[in-house]
Amino acid sequence: MKAVIQRILRGSVTSEGAVVGSVEKGMSVLVGISREDTKEDMEYIIRKLLGVRIWADEAGKMWSKNVKEIDGGILLISQFTLMHVMKGNKPDFHHAMNPEAALEMFNTLRDTLRKEYAEDKVATGHFQHYMNIEQVMDGPVTLVIDSKDKKNN
Repeated sequence: MKAVIQRILRGSVTSEGAVVGSVEKGMSVLVGISREDTKEDMEYIIRKLLGVRIWADEAGKMWSKNVKEIDGGILLISQFTLMHVMKGNKPDFHHAMNPEAALEMFNTLRDTLRKEYAEDKVATGHFQHYMNIEQVMDGPVTLVIDSKDKKNN
């Protein structure tokens, strides 16, 4: 499982002409689920999302606080294209989990984040829909977490 985390001042997802998810200060998270991902991969990503320190403390010391400590939002967006491999100039997505299983894992990820953090702080887009994502990045700060590469995360 891969997660691309971006620190944001605000963000929203629009699908079929309506805003389906939005958050204020916090993080935008693109989530790619591979066909080999397990519950352990998901749990690893959850720990990282809730624990990653990408905000300053009150004294201005950077990299001190996590999303829970700033009472921030998490905008969680399914992104199967993170599982791509390039075949020449064309992306191939055969490493992505099939949509039915990926939806189940994505929903479990969302529900667990809401349970371990706060239901009203975790918003999502629409799974397997065309979406427009609008966000105001803060920094910018962008991190990539890969559950298969734990030694470098």
